[in-house]
Amino acid sequence: MRLRGHSLYEQAYSGTMVETPIHLASTSNSTGKTRNNGEQLNGSASMEEEKQQVIDGGAVQPAPSVCTTCAKGHACQAVISRTREMRALIDAKKPHQVQAVFEHLADEGHRPSLVTYTTLLSAVTSQRTFEAIPSLLADIDAAGLHPDSIFFNALINAFVEAGRMGEATSTFWKMSRHHPGCRPTISTFNTLIKGFGLAGRPEESQRIFDMMAGGAGDVVAASTVRPNLTTYNILVKAWCDHRRLEEAWGVVGRMRARGVEPDVVTYNTVASAYAKNDETWRAEELVVEMMRARLRTSDRTWGIIVGGYCREGRLEEALRCVRQMKEAGVLPNVIVFNTLLKGFLDANDMAAVDDVLGLMEQFGIKPDIVTYSHQLNAFSSLGHMAKCNKVFDRMVEAGVEPDPQVYSILAKGYVRAQQPGKAEELLQRMCRIGVRPNVVTFTTVISGWCSVADMDNATKVYRKMRDAGVRPNLRTFETLIWGYSEQKQPWKAQEVLQMMQEAGVRPKQSTHSLVADAWKAVGLTENGNRALGSPDDRLRRNANDDNEADHGSEDNDDDDKLQRLGRTNEEAKSDHPSHSSFLQVTSALGTGKAGRFASTSPLQRSCQLRMRSSGFCRNLWQKQGRLYSQGVSSFKIMVFLG
Repeated sequence: MRLRGHSLYEQAYSGTMVETPIHLASTSNSTGKTRNNGEQLNGSASMEEEKQQVIDGGAVQPAPSVCTTCAKGHACQAVISRTREMRALIDAKKPHQVQAVFEHLADEGHRPSLVTYTTLLSAVTSQRTFEAIPSLLADIDAAGLHPDSIFFNALINAFVEAGRMGEATSTFWKMSRHHPGCRPTISTFNTLIKGFGLAGRPEESQRIFDMMAGGAGDVVAASTVRPNLTTYNILVKAWCDHRRLEEAWGVVGRMRARGVEPDVVTYNTVASAYAKNDETWRAEELVVEMMRARLRTSDRTWGIIVGGYCREGRLEEALRCVRQMKEAGVLPNVIVFNTLLKGFLDANDMAAVDDVLGLMEQFGIKPDIVTYSHQLNAFSSLGHMAKCNKVFDRMVEAGVEPDPQVYSILAKGYVRAQQPGKAEELLQRMCRIGVRPNVVTFTTVISGWCSVADMDNATKVYRKMRDAGVRPNLRTFETLIWGYSEQKQPWKAQEVLQMMQEAGVRPKQSTHSLVADAWKAVGLTENGNRALGSPDDRLRRNANDDNEADHGSEDNDDDDKLQRLGRTNEEAKSDHPSHSSFLQVTSALGTGKAGRFASTSPLQRSCQLRMRSSGFCRNLWQKQGRLYSQGVSSFKIMVFLG
């Protein structure tokens, strides 16, 4: 079977996946090469073309003959070996390499087994390339393979991880009613219960549980499958994740009534819900109950409690719990110490920070990259680069290799210290030592040049970013728009929208608002309104933005990292929704507002009535921009990238 022309990772995805009935019965002939409708499997043009391959120089060679063992419908040793190799790659966190191994089987003339396809499906799930699932199902149909319970469970899990509970449920019912040899297992039910919990529908999780326990009156495996400890814990988590503690305790009561005793996972789940609800003291009370049940607390248990107290600002209580862990016979791990360290850093209690670092040394816990990153972030947020560099040097001496996020934190510090040149030097240092800057690093440096009104260098860094093969995200472009807006160059801000189109990044309503504000800041309200678009345009953009927020994206992940690097509690308070996302400008005289100049010049007022020609506008405002640039130094600029 060849997959090159029909790669599982290159299939166009229409958006409904398998919402229609899932056909998994055999639709192929005895060879497994064609479908009933006569189409060649995987989009091959013809059988003759399959029998030869064109290689360099124009020479041809026959396609490899089909393995005789595979041709008889058995899995040969090569298929078994390759399938094990695929599983090993998944276990080694290298699922992206599985596809090549799978395709190599076809190159050698072998036919993948159902176990091979199940393993490939696991790789698809690990990579979250869910658009490949319809293609994979079609290939299984064409190969004449009959899915078993293990494959169905893997398929249901894939849909659950994709957040597509409709397809997951549809697969469950098809498995239960139309495939007699594939009865749902405990894993099937557990996966569905988990999926509805993740989807924010704990009531549905409870319904699946009741069906499993025989309380829903359904014939689906109710007599053969019973909840186990894992099932109860998943259901407890589904309720706890939505702060439904009463229902969660009800599940615990049913556990005990059925003779299933809660374990440390059960208590940790409930403790986490209490901590998130700012009731960490209740979480700590569970430690006593665990001791009565003769359960040993784990570092996870204490990590939840320490983290809860830190979030509530009760740092002394958190420190007490760390010391108490030793009495409970539990060694604090680096995660617990990092949580405590960050709490004291956020409170600017440097004496306590030193105490925590001393405790780490006493317990024999080596600081990791997160330990150093917390310290770097605290000092860089204040622009204390001398302290930052000392921490960085200690980190390198300890043998901890800095990653792109560490360099992004350093870059942010130089930006705060109004030293964008040094921030840019970090890019060169990263290249020298083989660390690839990411979009966060580049965008941070760009923001630094924007904050000192140097758009030439800002665009130069943007070009370096593109040359390095790093894809800019929404925040990158909005930073450039803000920079041009502060330079009183709204036409340049408008041109950034074209740059976004070329880069394949869709502007959001916030982007158009920034461009509109740039025009309005120079008195061209009509241009600003045009940039905002009609009310229908704004509604459509907001709907698209909400849809993207629901589904998430990699760009959002990068934006979140950038936001975490730059935002503090004080900076989260904004004066203006558009401009405050990027900087806060405070006049030296105390009269300015974020992103605004305190007054309008006579030149600006006189130009507002006459500016109709874009060329005239540009030339005149470029001249005026030079007048305004003289006043930039009288403003204290603090950049935050939230």
